[in-house]
Amino acid sequence: MKLAKFWEPYKEGKEKEQIIQCHLCPHNCMIAEGNVGICRVRQNIKGRLYSLVYGRPVSTHIDPIEKKPLFHFLPGTNTYSFGIVGCNLKCEHCQNWEISQALPKDFPVPEVKPEDIVKQAKAAGCPSISYTYTEPTIFYEYALDIASIAREEELKNVMITNGYMNEKPVHEIYRLIDAANVDLKGFNEEFYQKVCGAKLEHVLAALKTMKKAGTWIELTNLIIPGKNDDMEEIKDMCEWIVAELGDTTPLHFSRFFPMYKMKNIPSTPEQTLVKAKEVAQKAGLKFVYVGNIVTEKGENTYCPKCRKLLVARSGFGIVSNNIRDSRCAYCKEKIEGVWE
Repeated sequence: MKLAKFWEPYKEGKEKEQIIQCHLCPHNCMIAEGNVGICRVRQNIKGRLYSLVYGRPVSTHIDPIEKKPLFHFLPGTNTYSFGIVGCNLKCEHCQNWEISQALPKDFPVPEVKPEDIVKQAKAAGCPSISYTYTEPTIFYEYALDIASIAREEELKNVMITNGYMNEKPVHEIYRLIDAANVDLKGFNEEFYQKVCGAKLEHVLAALKTMKKAGTWIELTNLIIPGKNDDMEEIKDMCEWIVAELGDTTPLHFSRFFPMYKMKNIPSTPEQTLVKAKEVAQKAGLKFVYVGNIVTEKGENTYCPKCRKLLVARSGFGIVSNNIRDSRCAYCKEKIEGVWE
């Protein structure tokens, strides 16, 4: 266990048991003695909040950075990736629900110290570490310690996140985070609350704070038929991205497949993804991608000025890269991202 950050005593309960309030994410859970928050991994023990998952990765892999997906960040490189039990959301379509919705006791694993994660990443030849698979917010203390060491060792830090974190924690950790793919699940408060157990407004606030911190941001929007596929809402979302994050923010539309509590919903039609991409481009976004589906050009990067093919992708691999010194090799247009 590790003493957690971002909490305070709230009040004494019955028999003078101390109730505490966690301020890591917007749930701001009130936690009585012996209980855990919504994430199930932060527990009130004798009036102090502890992380139950510090140093306990349940899944580690070496992944292509494109798998996250990050298309404008160190293309063609591998990233040392790990995840830990738990999540602060309850998404009915979660693809990793076996670990995100589990309890720490369900996965008894040996401790891995922060410095060992960094050593393993370096030994594997990975230029970056990705905090991924579940939700990095809930293992904040562990991620923060690893990110600090990684920065000293000249490794990049990458967050794959739902973005559901309060402003102060975002500000503290994102000074160490080089890139993030944020799962912007929709642009409707009712969808966020009913399907994910969260509030959209807090994700949007966190995104603006991440942007101010200087983190390279890419967004993923999984389109679920009948849930978040309204084109007017997608248009509103894209216009918000242009206005608040910038028109060079990459947006990845991803195809839904029946999963977890949404096995009765069909996969996203290809034409829905094509239409969403058209809407996004019309709204002003320069880099829009289509994923989880085989397309000829949907995952390629084109110069927004001369329209020449810059980065050709196949699966999670790079076929060709015509970006030189962060510029189009043909017309010299600056292409936003972290390319080397």
